[in-house]
Amino acid sequence: ERKRQALVLDHTLSDSISIGFSKLVSRFGFISKQQEREKVESVIKMYDVRSSGPEQAVGQLSGGNQQKAILGRWFERNPEVIILDEPTRGIDIGAKAQIHKLVEDLADQGKAILLISSDLPEILSMSDRVLVMNRGRIETELQGENLTEQNVILAASGLNNVPGLSNEEASA
Repeated sequence: ERKRQALVLDHTLSDSISIGFSKLVSRFGFISKQQEREKVESVIKMYDVRSSGPEQAVGQLSGGNQQKAILGRWFERNPEVIILDEPTRGIDIGAKAQIHKLVEDLADQGKAILLISSDLPEILSMSDRVLVMNRGRIETELQGENLTEQNVILAASGLNNVPGLSNEEASA
């Protein structure tokens, strides 16, 4: 999915990263190649994108490193709200842990993060509040002591008897 939507696989890592922040390294419509190179190298280092260098074809990177390059490209724009749709699907456990740490750091900075994931352990470990969907509709909202694996599964299955919530709350 990330390959179809976020990367041009035969382009360089540098091109794939810098396309997201050309306005940050330009003045009067002219891009500073030096600033662009410095920004790309900073993203590669900060997000631990493992490659042979900025000129490596992004298609030659592992899925986890491709994902870190994409996230670094967008996180460098310093957004206040971040929507992540299955950010760790199909990547190895090491890259997954790194991405979780990046997301936690952003949350600690006060960024609003909407995490969409089908990975229940990921949801439970990364979220303060969860909206559970069933058949395309929000079934319930869980937080605090009600945010448990059992309650998420009950709500996702459409069973409105989630402990701690009334049927009215669960079906609202």
